[in-house]
Amino acid sequence: MSDELQLLRAQFRHFIAIPTRWMDNDVYGHVNNVTYYSYFDTAVNEHLIRAGGLDFQNAPAIGIVAETSCRFRRSLTFPEIVDAGLRVDRLGSTSVVYAIGLFRQGEPDAAAHGRFVHVWVDRATQRPTPVPATIRAALVPLVVSQ
Repeated sequence: MSDELQLLRAQFRHFIAIPTRWMDNDVYGHVNNVTYYSYFDTAVNEHLIRAGGLDFQNAPAIGIVAETSCRFRRSLTFPEIVDAGLRVDRLGSTSVVYAIGLFRQGEPDAAAHGRFVHVWVDRATQRPTPVPATIRAALVPLVVSQ
């Protein structure tokens, strides 16, 4: 998918509003780059818990983050609400590739966008295992054609 399409609000399937916090700002007066990754993690896990019923403390299979990246386009600041858009670019047998767009509330273009890869593993053995059925069912509506 082209870089430009990844930047548009309309390309994402699920949104969660995340308020920035005073502590998110750095000395330059904008949200620090590492905080964007926490927004990515929040967007993905909120969906897995709410829609997929993920029990992150007891589930026999867990998603381990294998890769992340972020492209920064415009600064986010405190105070504002960030709309974190989520979609699935690839739903494999044991892994999921998510795209996340971070939007100022109401803006059509992303201030930042990222890639987030989960590999599902057996909690006990830490070996790859199929994406659990309830998680897969929650992710299918987020899949976009490439």
